[in-house]
Amino acid sequence: MIGVTDVLTHVLVGYVIGTLLSIRYARLRRAHVTLVMIGALSPDFTKIDLVFPDELVSYLLDIPFSWAPLHLLGGTIVVTLFGSLLFAPEYRRDVVVLVAIGAASHHVLDLGLMTSTGYSYAAFWPLTEYRLPAGGLYLSTDRWPALVAGLCAVLVWALERRVGVGGYEDSASLE
Repeated sequence: MIGVTDVLTHVLVGYVIGTLLSIRYARLRRAHVTLVMIGALSPDFTKIDLVFPDELVSYLLDIPFSWAPLHLLGGTIVVTLFGSLLFAPEYRRDVVVLVAIGAASHHVLDLGLMTSTGYSYAAFWPLTEYRLPAGGLYLSTDRWPALVAGLCAVLVWALERRVGVGGYEDSASLE
């Protein structure tokens, strides 16, 4: 399947970042780690195009339409803010921050991709259409980034268990 290793890499990096944050900040629990992971996956919500192609949505809505902006800064902000509305008002600030951290990790990883043009995508749209030089580190189909992210996830998981934070040792405290 195309993109499975790319998606897995983003989710694993989100897990690593979220878990490290939960080790550093005692108030962060498992649910907070999940929010970072969702954020790391959120720019790839554009893959909904596989189920509902742009042309179909354009036809149904009778307006020009594209899922592509969801993978850019503007789309990330919209997804993050709308997603925060699913939570109670007192949690929204934390949700926005954690999802944004995850999404930022996604964009940083994508800026390291190897491209045929030598330039990355217009990541900062709608602020600017400037395209940074591509990092040229790997292809989105490469397996090694997922392996490295998986190894980091295992190491962070072991560290988290050893340190005993993140709400794992006393799940009754969440109730």
